[in-house]
Amino acid sequence: MMEPLWERGGFRIAHRPGQGEALVIAFASIGHDVTRMPSPEFMRSTAGFPALFVMDEGRSWASGAGFAPGLVAALAAVRARQPVNRIVSLGVSMGGFCALAASDVLRIDATLAFSPQFSVDPAVMPGETRWRDWTSRIPAFRPVCAPLQGWACLFHGMQDDATQALAFPQQPGIDQFLFADQGHSSLAPYLRARGVMRGLIEAAVAGDRRRLVRIATSAGGRLRAKAQLPR
Repeated sequence: MMEPLWERGGFRIAHRPGQGEALVIAFASIGHDVTRMPSPEFMRSTAGFPALFVMDEGRSWASGAGFAPGLVAALAAVRARQPVNRIVSLGVSMGGFCALAASDVLRIDATLAFSPQFSVDPAVMPGETRWRDWTSRIPAFRPVCAPLQGWACLFHGMQDDATQALAFPQQPGIDQFLFADQGHSSLAPYLRARGVMRGLIEAAVAGDRRRLVRIATSAGGRLRAKAQLPR
């Protein structure tokens, strides 16, 4: 059972209780029905963990007024009920960007971002038009680029996401996995079909980088520093 904790400023945040002191925050992508609030995502993959599910009706890429206050209020509500000693954020596409942006609001220990955009601001990525129907409605991009704080694990399908993927800087604490045979929309379904999504989340929750790298590379991902990048 999920309990709504926040619904204002264009955002809905729901809580599902679980076992342990690690909180998982799952951010929804645009979704299939753009006329309605996105549905919560990663519900099956996060089963058993205390979890927050964040949905953005305006598809604002974390720029909406309810993003920061909603996260702060929802986390405070969870902490009033149980200890939280570790936070893992995750999401796909816009949800992946928001999972990274959450580190500007909360102390995030690990982030799993699948097909995240580095930026959807036309001033930063002028050739990116895939989400222009939504991004053209954003009056100010906050943040302009995806923040990289804590341990961030980025997963990109290089068939159509190479420009976004390679815009991310390489820096300590960042593990970026490139999948040559996958694209923006196919990568997360592919990882679910391979049965590795749960293992990736468990490794992030445990802070087990060795296990996470092993799982990601066994599924076909190459660490960026070792990958054959497009010419």
